[in-house]
Amino acid sequence: MKTMKIMTTVAVLVLVMAVCNHAGAHCDTLGGPVVQDARKALAARDVTPVLKWVQAKDEKQVKTSFARAMAAQGKKQQQAEEMKFFESMVRIHRAGEGAAFTGLKPAGTVEPVIAMADKALEQGSADGLITMVDGTVNKGIRERFQRVAEALKHKDENVAKGREYVAAYVDYTHYLERLQQSAGETGAHRGGTKEHAAPGEGHRH
Repeated sequence: MKTMKIMTTVAVLVLVMAVCNHAGAHCDTLGGPVVQDARKALAARDVTPVLKWVQAKDEKQVKTSFARAMAAQGKKQQQAEEMKFFESMVRIHRAGEGAAFTGLKPAGTVEPVIAMADKALEQGSADGLITMVDGTVNKGIRERFQRVAEALKHKDENVAKGREYVAAYVDYTHYLERLQQSAGETGAHRGGTKEHAAPGEGHRH
């Protein structure tokens, strides 16, 4: 039980520290932080607020897109150029992190935990976020533990029962491995060009 608690705590802390390191988090949504700062830049007629989201080598491209949006005439053209600017910002940001861009998604299309992560930042406290993730991880471990513990009792009765045990055991151990691997990961968005071990890699069955 002590080991489970430690693993749960590690997983919670990793998620809290890596909120925007999600495989896309919600940086590619219209309600995400990149587009929010892009809107601020347009409103202030100053590109500065969005430059932090891109690498220095990409600033020229961002400024060009920003200038086109600012120069647009007429409501329809302005809306079109602003959307192009948003898409350009997110694409460049994602590329800089070695992640693919598959288009802007509607606001609100984000995992509940990421929404809670943003709320935690707004409130200045991670308590609610930790409680949420702690409950999810606890539930995940306990359910898999109970399943494999029950299967263990019957694994030698016949081949079918044995296979049920193996399937439950593999799911149980790989789940824990993924938690541990996440705890050891650093860097930018997951799913980028950096190589990471696949779920369950290193533990063969």
